[in-house]
Amino acid sequence: MKYILIVMSILFVSTFARAQELESYIREAETNNPDIQAYELRYNIAQEKVNEVNTLPNTTVSAGYFVSEPETRTGAQRARFSVSQMLPWFGTITARENYASSMAETEFVEIVIAKRKLALSVAQSYYSLYANKAKQSVLNENIQLLRTYEQLALTSVEVGKASAVDVLRLQIRQNELQQQREVLQEDYLAEQASFNNLLNRKESIGVEVVPEMTIPTEDAIYDEEGLALNPELLKYDKLYESIEQSELLNQKESAPNIGFGLDYMPVSERPDMTFSDNGKDIVMPMVSLSIPIFNKKYNSISKQNELKQLEIASQKSERLNTLQTAFSNARSQRNQARIKFNIQEKNLARAKDAEEILIKNYETGTIDFNDVLDIQELQLKFQVNQIGSIRTYYMQSAIINYLINQ
Repeated sequence: MKYILIVMSILFVSTFARAQELESYIREAETNNPDIQAYELRYNIAQEKVNEVNTLPNTTVSAGYFVSEPETRTGAQRARFSVSQMLPWFGTITARENYASSMAETEFVEIVIAKRKLALSVAQSYYSLYANKAKQSVLNENIQLLRTYEQLALTSVEVGKASAVDVLRLQIRQNELQQQREVLQEDYLAEQASFNNLLNRKESIGVEVVPEMTIPTEDAIYDEEGLALNPELLKYDKLYESIEQSELLNQKESAPNIGFGLDYMPVSERPDMTFSDNGKDIVMPMVSLSIPIFNKKYNSISKQNELKQLEIASQKSERLNTLQTAFSNARSQRNQARIKFNIQEKNLARAKDAEEILIKNYETGTIDFNDVLDIQELQLKFQVNQIGSIRTYYMQSAIINYLINQ
């Protein structure tokens, strides 16, 4: 019982450390990734649009001078000055602000989606780095094991219980494993560069990866209903709301516009006459009304908005089906990874038993180095497959987290 508790504590600490390291990398990526920064700038631009629409039409100011002064009863008009201001219908500016705000909310959801996708990419790259390191470690162990067997073979050759061919086969096998390890090292450097690019830092910076991972005894419980809250689907809800706001704005803009103005005309006095209004300047307040009599434009926009809402509803339904398929595939592949891991665990135990039997046979002088190579190759295969199962399990878990977690 004490041994089991110790093992469980080690596994918990390892899992916790892995989660902490990965979370730290994800936070760094969210802070530094240029794609996320671009999305945030787009959101800031969309927010600034709210201030842009919160304005009135330009005020019109005009002035004119009469080259030939028209005579009136009270005197000659010398010039004319006008100022006018058009005002949208009541609530139009608020409707524009609401529409701009709804579009900004859509951009914010895009940021959330981009961050989730980035977190998924970072996690999957991290698990690939772990798998590569783990395979390199397994290859190192097998190379050391083959060197031990090589020493046994040399000893057997000296006493005439083995041939030099056995030694050469063991050396050839070591060279093959050495080649595989060097190839993995190159793959690791490429994956490390990809990982660092996600974090927008130098490709040569080393990545700290936990030395050991294993598949937990029980899977985390996910509520498939949480799929409906995925930002990729919430984006369509925000787009739908923006179309609603667009239609409200269209209704307001189809209403008349009101204008207010003032005309001022200075008048010269008539020198040959004397009366009370002689030379009195003219001041003329004005009210204007802009009526959209031919409103086919606004009717067309309303029809377009209706069709856009139907389109968005169809797109959301299609995207939900795609996400549900992705969730089912990820869950299935994760379950398959667990099954494969458990089978490889059993096979690895049997291979080790066979290895022990071979070692005991060596003590009696009946070791067959062909069997040694076969068992070693099987062990390596099981170990590599087991690492692959761990990598697949956590990669599919990352996909499930992307799809389900809020």
